[in-house]
Amino acid sequence: MNSESARSSIGSLALIPEVMTGVLLVGHGGFDKLVYRDDIPVPMPGPGEVLIKVAAAGINNTDINTRIGWYSKGVKSGTQEGATQGFATSQDADATWSGVPMSFPRIQGIDCCGRIVAVGEGVDLGRIGERVIVRNMLRSYVDYRPMEHWAFGSECDGAFAQYAKAPSRETHPVNCDWSDVELASVPCSYSTAEGMLHRAVVKQGEHVVITGASGGVGSAAVQLAKRRGAVVTAVAGLSKAEQIRDLGADRVVVRGESLVKHLGKEAVDVVIDVAAGPAFADLLDVLKKGGRYAVAGAIAGPIVELDVRTLYLKDLTFFGCTLYDEVVFENLVSYIERNEIRPFVGKTYPLKDIVKAQQEFLSKTISGKLVLVIPE
Repeated sequence: MNSESARSSIGSLALIPEVMTGVLLVGHGGFDKLVYRDDIPVPMPGPGEVLIKVAAAGINNTDINTRIGWYSKGVKSGTQEGATQGFATSQDADATWSGVPMSFPRIQGIDCCGRIVAVGEGVDLGRIGERVIVRNMLRSYVDYRPMEHWAFGSECDGAFAQYAKAPSRETHPVNCDWSDVELASVPCSYSTAEGMLHRAVVKQGEHVVITGASGGVGSAAVQLAKRRGAVVTAVAGLSKAEQIRDLGADRVVVRGESLVKHLGKEAVDVVIDVAAGPAFADLLDVLKKGGRYAVAGAIAGPIVELDVRTLYLKDLTFFGCTLYDEVVFENLVSYIERNEIRPFVGKTYPLKDIVKAQQEFLSKTISGKLVLVIPE
């Protein structure tokens, strides 16, 4: 079937342009690897897929980490060190979430909010017009094999363009009064945060420490932990402390200060960590015997010093959190629709300013999610 006949055979595609504006990642490295183009072919939804007119797309650590090749085991430092030029020690062979080499060019963008404008074979035409967000860890493309996934915008094209396609079963309608920008702040950050809380089985009344609390994942974790009835100590910069308290944190410890000094040893039930780095030992010291440590990031550095005696003598449980249970994303949609959480957007940018957005994201001077607005 040629492209024209295919285009007219799928619901509503006759109204979709042939090309679109978007940002191509053309290789691992610096900001120069992000190329803004207006002649990118519009994707066509295959069987079981939908085509989304993207309205907004959030900025995330993973977009930057993928661009610079940070996931490669050849990289030993935090994201910041290679954020501008990439890492000379990164190896293309293992520079993605999955450890499989990335295909270039790639449209990144793990956060997507938009409306379904066309559907592929086997998808109900009634889905056209729905406002949706896309599950960021896609399971359809790996046939739901255990512990496998494709990251939207990594193993397949994502939301940094006017159109994106995704599996229908992993594209969720959301009925709420949030703006497109606000909904685009949810998929990666909130699912990562909820996934950690879910894996660590955080319960009402438990004391939880959350690192990186002014960022997307951390601020989501503050709200989601409070929703579960936990007592929250958040770690954040001094200038952002009041905002984090407004999100529900019971206490804010300034980043760089000793948690042991503020909380005492063995005072905490659960640690939700996205930072790692030099503060790692302190996090284990404040955990009670039998405590749980969940991690889904290492922005302060992936290499830490672990005294294994602390791990086993305190009977600690460690959770490495990437893939999350299906119920996590479904729950997030329900939390939004029941007004149990709220968005925390720091700033928006037009898609053409993606480099500026990533630079300001890396500066850590803005609290909340930074979101790209996609051109009509």
